[in-house]
Amino acid sequence: MKQIKSKEEIENIINTGKPVLIYFSGENCSVCKALKPKVENAIVENFSQMENYEVKADIYKEIASNFSVFSIPTILVFFDSKEFFRKSRNISIQAFVDELKRPYSLFVD
Repeated sequence: MKQIKSKEEIENIINTGKPVLIYFSGENCSVCKALKPKVENAIVENFSQMENYEVKADIYKEIASNFSVFSIPTILVFFDSKEFFRKSRNISIQAFVDELKRPYSLFVD
């Protein structure tokens, strides 16, 4: 996952209209570290055209608060520059994949 370090950078990425996943995590969050590779693998296997980004919410607090992220890990998915999916803390990878398959197929050629 590519690291995002500014509010402007994240807004530019979202405004491209491409499918985008933003993973909010923390440096000292063991759940974040365990979940991240599972999310990355799910994206690679199921959503090849989705771009993946990570925001360290404990370091870039302004970005996290701008997106109303107050607990980590949090996953945000954007389709057509609009937030479509938001999950925090206890995230089932299979439920995540199942919930995104249909909208992903509608937005990606």
